[in-house]
Amino acid sequence: MTLPPGATGARRVGGGDINEAFRVTLADAREAFVKTRSETIPGEYAAEAAGLRWLAEPGLVRTPAVLELDEAYLALEWIEPGGLSAEGAEELGRALAGTHLAGAEQFGAPPGVPPETGFGSLRLPNEPTADWPSFYAQRRLLPLARIARERGSLSEAGARAVARVCERIGELCGPPEPPSRLHGDLWGGNVMGGADGRAWLIDPSCYGGHREVDLAMLRLFGAPSQRIFDAYEEAAPLAAGAGDRVELYQLAPLLVHAALFGGSYGAAAERAARRYV
Repeated sequence: MTLPPGATGARRVGGGDINEAFRVTLADAREAFVKTRSETIPGEYAAEAAGLRWLAEPGLVRTPAVLELDEAYLALEWIEPGGLSAEGAEELGRALAGTHLAGAEQFGAPPGVPPETGFGSLRLPNEPTADWPSFYAQRRLLPLARIARERGSLSEAGARAVARVCERIGELCGPPEPPSRLHGDLWGGNVMGGADGRAWLIDPSCYGGHREVDLAMLRLFGAPSQRIFDAYEEAAPLAAGAGDRVELYQLAPLLVHAALFGGSYGAAAERAARRYV
């Protein structure tokens, strides 16, 4: 592990499936959450830091401040953990809606983020495309299906089903919308309740995309609260048919998990894809 120079009092804390994580006191006496691991991908932590700043830029959602940055570690403001209150969930729904509607420059990487995005050892292209269906098919579904198939975690039939979804992607993605400012990996574990009951968003893989992606991901492994979705819908109603597109937009994260972890995720991705063939 590599910690910031002068850091003291390192205590291991939960930090996900990929990085080691520590609570430390930095040389300037600030408390920090530090994530690190032995073999990082160049620019990985810089991209995360840029994503945290980009999400916070509209001034609506809360993200931890970046305190120190290195190729080998990322030091963030320490957030005292707590639980998400009902009021905090409703506030998050409204803030997420506003952040999405603050928009992105393009369907693809935001300024300061390299033209690829990462999910652990996976690198996915983030170069912009002219429209959302093209981005989702070419930059997410097809690359992910190829990687999962190469790693043996997606069957040949599953890969064919994903390819057929991509052939129909223009009619499946719903009414056109301008690019939204996405967290990009917004499962429930990346919504952290602070000691004040309010939400913090962590571990983004940001890009400009369709706002239903974040909401579908938030439902995939058990959302923190239905109040988030209710408040979001009140602030920024979704287009007709959004409920029918949830599994379409869960297909990409299921393929990510199939590629990274194997197990039953490949079969789950295949089932989701077959719904739209």
